[in-house]
Amino acid sequence: MSTTATAPPAPAGAPPGPGRTPTLPLAAGLAAALLLSLVCAVTLGSSGLGWSQVLRLLGAGLTGGRLEADEAAAYAIVWEIRLPRAVLAAVVGAGLSVTGAAVQAMVRNALADPFVLGISSGASVGASAVLMLGAFASLGVWALSVSAFGAALIAMVLVYLTARTAYGLTPLRLVLTGTAMSYGFSAVTALMVFAAARGEAARSAMMWLLGSLGGATWASVPIAAATVLAGAAYLLCAAGRLDALAMGDETAASLGVDPDRLRRELFVVTAAVTGTVVAVSGAIGFVGLMVPHLVRMLVGAGHRRVLVIAPLAGALLLVWVDVVSRTLLAPAELPVGVVTAALGVPCFLLLMRRRGYSFGGGR
Repeated sequence: MSTTATAPPAPAGAPPGPGRTPTLPLAAGLAAALLLSLVCAVTLGSSGLGWSQVLRLLGAGLTGGRLEADEAAAYAIVWEIRLPRAVLAAVVGAGLSVTGAAVQAMVRNALADPFVLGISSGASVGASAVLMLGAFASLGVWALSVSAFGAALIAMVLVYLTARTAYGLTPLRLVLTGTAMSYGFSAVTALMVFAAARGEAARSAMMWLLGSLGGATWASVPIAAATVLAGAAYLLCAAGRLDALAMGDETAASLGVDPDRLRRELFVVTAAVTGTVVAVSGAIGFVGLMVPHLVRMLVGAGHRRVLVIAPLAGALLLVWVDVVSRTLLAPAELPVGVVTAALGVPCFLLLMRRRGYSFGGGR
């Protein structure tokens, strides 16, 4: 994979520029749209729940209000199935989007996304070991998430140790090492799927490899949400240094930023967030690549603005992608990664042509 340097971003705190959307009104609009979308995601489905009933059940759950006995099934659908799934979709979308913006700055490659470091492929090996080989069966319902996250951490350490030299971490070595490791991990996963004796297990593995939120529960939300919030907060605090890093190591050093140290910090943060969200949702591609570029079209290349808008936009996108994946061919469910590609590719190409986007903030 070639290294494609991004254009220099606007300085942190600078106005968005002519034709760009102001950040705060856009953030407020996206937050309101996200809340409305969460309610819509809970309402839409094959169970035939109406808006008024969903709103009443949500209100009862939040305030501890009383319900009729015949509403127990509908309450379980809303609070135990649909709402945790919608919330987890928002968390995963936010995590992938914010790490996508950080990875693109870290490796100075407009084609990079959270999976370029090989973390996702490593997690896939762990998940496939559970689904194909029955590994970690003693962990019960946690086996898939724990093994995927553990494998992601191992992949992260391998990529770091391999890419690191006496001269530090360079963007090209990170991209090449992550890509090579990703191919290797993917080969191991494919071998396990190919050798699987159980067809249903292979189907489950393929579903996970393409992304799925079908196993979402409230238990999987807190750790993922806390990791994404902590990662987003760190990246927002580092927005000024990201702007400097995106302009090149020499420029960053002249501005007082240690590029090697910052790259190590970004590697740990993005790997932790990616490993966490992949462990609960599978490998959902395209969100981390597409959303940061779409956001830059709206607000410019300054990372302070991008890192405010990208998590909201990513959360909003993935909530609706998940709705489409579970309702389009109901009762069958499409892999989320298939829907992100089907919706995202034409949208991305259309906007890129219409706006004359040049990958990095230029017009």
